[in-house]
Amino acid sequence: MFSIRNFEGSEKEFEFFLDMLYESIHIPENKPSKEFLLNLPDIRKYHEGWGRKGDKVLIAFNTENHTVGAVWYRLFDDNNKSYGYIDGNTPEIGMAVSKEVRGRGVGTLLMRKIIQQAKDEGYNTISLSVDLENDTAINMYQKLGFKDYEVVGTSKTMIYKF
Repeated sequence: MFSIRNFEGSEKEFEFFLDMLYESIHIPENKPSKEFLLNLPDIRKYHEGWGRKGDKVLIAFNTENHTVGAVWYRLFDDNNKSYGYIDGNTPEIGMAVSKEVRGRGVGTLLMRKIIQQAKDEGYNTISLSVDLENDTAINMYQKLGFKDYEVVGTSKTMIYKF
């Protein structure tokens, strides 16, 4: 079994969030280092200044209370668009699960919780960007009710409407 908790803002949790952000970037071969990749301008915007209005992280824990996954969203605007940008009122979701627990329902559990969180916070739509070759993730998102919005380059933007 797994439990989901709100991000409390500790340095350890923030480092885990950064680990999961790195894992969420789908690069099958020759993936650059975490430090290099997370400091690229197009990626840095996903974590820089974390804690502003609209930022949310949920963390999954296993029965031994070890972190095993995270899901998050952040708002962007017309001057700072993200890969899955729709508009300034639509948070973009990111998610990753530790390799050792993949395929055990953690991703689905995290996504259901963040969808409910966004609904509870009054959002009408949420979005995400997924690599076109990441069939496992695309299938999960479709089962949860996400719909295709657009394809840009090698990524697909999907939306979920409440």
